[in-house]
Amino acid sequence: MPAYHSRFADCNLKIANMSLLPLRTQSRGPAPKETNPEAIDIIDEAITYFKANIFFKSFDIRSNADRVLIYITLYISECLRVLLKNQGKIQAIKDLDTLANSKFDIPGEAGFPLNAVYAKPSSPKEGEDLRAYIKQIRIETGLRICNKVYEEHGDKPSKWWLCFAKKRFMDKTLTSLGQMI
Repeated sequence: MPAYHSRFADCNLKIANMSLLPLRTQSRGPAPKETNPEAIDIIDEAITYFKANIFFKSFDIRSNADRVLIYITLYISECLRVLLKNQGKIQAIKDLDTLANSKFDIPGEAGFPLNAVYAKPSSPKEGEDLRAYIKQIRIETGLRICNKVYEEHGDKPSKWWLCFAKKRFMDKTLTSLGQMI
């Protein structure tokens, strides 16, 4: 069975070699705002495909939108690791906000795990835009995954989400060894 790929393959906007896709978010950043509240964006798509894609050790990249999907899938794994340690939804939201706003590597930097498949930004300005875009994705993904994990049980996380916390997509992780989340 092949991995699920992004349906946003036709997007022409990009930063480095990642598609600049519209997001349903209130977070500031370079991504265009999706005005339709019913529209599915790349974050919804990544959350939907997460449980299936997490088992793949390799991923055939078909478009620049797939690079965004890969990053979000890796970030969801990090979020789930943080949620394993939490006592309630309010604390989980705070911890995921801290994770989203913490220092992170972008493509081209030594600590980024997938430099082979992501292009280094061509200028410092493009690097700043890429960092802002990834931060915007991280903030919104954290909020949505927290709502998904705490959806049914109120202040108790879903074991059907947390059971994926130890899985590693493509055998990679966004945090390096020794780095705390």
